[in-house]
Amino acid sequence: MSNKFKKIASQAALKYINNNSIIGIGSGTTIKYFINMLFKIKNRINGFVSTSITSTNELKKYNFPIYDSSEIDFIDVYFDSADEINNNMEMIKGGGAALTNEKIISSIANIFICIVDQSKHVNILGKIHPLPIEIIPTAKSYVFKELFKLGGLPKLREGIITEHGNIILDIYHLDIIEPIKLEKYINSIAGVVTVGLFANRCADIVITGNYDYTISVKKNIKLLSSN
Repeated sequence: MSNKFKKIASQAALKYINNNSIIGIGSGTTIKYFINMLFKIKNRINGFVSTSITSTNELKKYNFPIYDSSEIDFIDVYFDSADEINNNMEMIKGGGAALTNEKIISSIANIFICIVDQSKHVNILGKIHPLPIEIIPTAKSYVFKELFKLGGLPKLREGIITEHGNIILDIYHLDIIEPIKLEKYINSIAGVVTVGLFANRCADIVITGNYDYTISVKKNIKLLSSN
């Protein structure tokens, strides 16, 4: 059922693409719908930077130009979804294990647009979806001990190796009251590559497909003041 709401949110996001843009593309089912819709405006897009092999393969179906992030200094707009998002537009991401690439590409994008259905909205991050952390394999024991101090339950995501050759730990049952503070703390632990908290670099625009088939658009204060 939620796929219908993902699709209407994805359709609404198309209007934020300017002519001759370089676009960042995230991963997940919502973004797959979005990529399929982008074919309609293919002539307006200069190229893409993708966060995952899955999204890259989807883009290749339409013969879209694809650039490596190391070749690009600036991305006009980055489109991605979220596992959870709060009222401050801070997110948990990384359910698809592409969190490090997502962090990199969102950081070099001028605007970060998050496309979600209503089910992704929460008051407190971490209550429903676990918090993913990409770590260097040799640091597993140490990082486990440090994460236990946070009060949640860290578990190894079995059978997953990231595109960078690392492993994923998921922290379950964690109430994230101060996302920015927690993101900084976890990123400071030796052996952590990155954490799937997008709080320091939160979304600029959130487009939500609601259960009543309407669309909600929320912009951050910075964008509101400049428009």
